[in-house]
Amino acid sequence: MNVLPTAFPGCFQLVPDIRRDERGCFVKVFHEDIFRQHGLRTDFAEEYYSVSRQRVLRGLHFQTPPREHAKLVYCVQGSVLDVVVDLRAGSPTYGQHIEYTLSEDNAHMLYLPAGVAHGFYTLSPQALMMYKVTSTYAPDNDSGILWSSIGLDWPDAEPILSERDCRFVALADFVSPFSFQGES
Repeated sequence: MNVLPTAFPGCFQLVPDIRRDERGCFVKVFHEDIFRQHGLRTDFAEEYYSVSRQRVLRGLHFQTPPREHAKLVYCVQGSVLDVVVDLRAGSPTYGQHIEYTLSEDNAHMLYLPAGVAHGFYTLSPQALMMYKVTSTYAPDNDSGILWSSIGLDWPDAEPILSERDCRFVALADFVSPFSFQGES
């Protein structure tokens, strides 16, 4: 597994080895020693998945302190445009976004530190996204920022959204409860 830094401190793109043969493929998505060698958290508390149809946009989500969490995300079926926004006050990349295509074909993953918002847009007819997080779901700490407020030219000006995701505050009006702690 290659662990590649992104433009955001503490955020990494993980590129696993894919073993392919006549049966299909085999992909290792987590290796505790490799994660620890790179300073990535390994204390995952919850794992879940979402299934989304084409044109669905989920996000941009995060949990606030004291229930914030690091997250490992990857797409095991289909493909998505995955987007991360740095919300850590004092970060050299505060308010900026990065984007990656995650798919069943490339098997790439993103490791996201606490203090970033995450979302994705479904590019394929259906996408199955997996998530591992370091804290359990806490409804009172579940929040987000408005998808259309980050300066990204999304593939669709009118994606399929939840009512909740339409009501989030714009990035320009967001008061961050997160602070940048230096390199992770």
